[in-house]
Amino acid sequence: MNDTTWRRRALPALAMGLAAAPALAQDAWPSRPIRLIIPFAPGGPIDTVGRLVGERLRERLGQPFIIDNRAGAGGSIGLRAVVQAPPDGYTFVLTSSSLAILPAIYANLGFDPRTDLTPVSLVAEIATTIVVRADHRFTNLQALLAEARAKPGTITYGTSGIGSSNHLSGAMLASVAQIDLTHVPYRGAAQATNALYAGDIDVVFASTVETLAHAREGRARILAITTAARIPALPDVPAAVEIIPGYIAPNWFAIAAPKGLPEPILTRLSAELGALRNDADFRARFATLGAEPLMSAPDILAARLAEDVPTWRRVAAEAGIRAE
Repeated sequence: MNDTTWRRRALPALAMGLAAAPALAQDAWPSRPIRLIIPFAPGGPIDTVGRLVGERLRERLGQPFIIDNRAGAGGSIGLRAVVQAPPDGYTFVLTSSSLAILPAIYANLGFDPRTDLTPVSLVAEIATTIVVRADHRFTNLQALLAEARAKPGTITYGTSGIGSSNHLSGAMLASVAQIDLTHVPYRGAAQATNALYAGDIDVVFASTVETLAHAREGRARILAITTAARIPALPDVPAAVEIIPGYIAPNWFAIAAPKGLPEPILTRLSAELGALRNDADFRARFATLGAEPLMSAPDILAARLAEDVPTWRRVAAEAGIRAE
């Protein structure tokens, strides 16, 4: 075989081999541990859900999901680490609806979650609760609204911080109900809850992960939840929209990846998450948190972001909420 004939036969084969190499690498994913960045401190609701999801994905994919808590700046520090990471399938973020709130409260965020990340999945919808002490004078949401209208600005509500999803939920309630509430930020829902028990504030906005146990122990009273309907974990607690038409402020958790995540990896992970949605034990564990597992397709998360970013921009602008 002369040199020309060899080249004519070998070069196409070589090209086919090179083209197949990335596909083989992606087919082998994952071949090492995966980093799951959670842009909030350990112990919170997103951390609880992240560890549950990571545990189940480890069982299905055969590689550990290493939880990397990167708290600070409303979640933007952890998100920025994901935006800057290589899109190789070994770095993801599990975050909350703060993903849609950050562009509303930061003038110079430095990235746009709608275009600078790869949407993977809406993981869960979780109710934000409106909570008072069990012995508080407010026995229902109607009583809170009546006093807020009679004494504008005198009712205080605590949250996990300025610009948090809980803060924006409270601001939206004030806007839709046309009342004046005074926000008191804390370093986390636990501090806000302690302040509630101490009598320093009237109300706390926090997720069911943080309040269900308190209500079940008889220490707190949940006046309402901010989802579109009642939830199985709290069948006797009204959705606030039953009392305040138009007020729906659900919190959701989602997984995203660096921009440019290869399609085969996205498809694989999406399929594994979808399988978890139908797992009875997994659903039961979510139910104990007052959460509804969604495990949606990537386009559902993209659509949710497109819808929620303008909504929170309007709420933040009306309430004058800006992060420093």
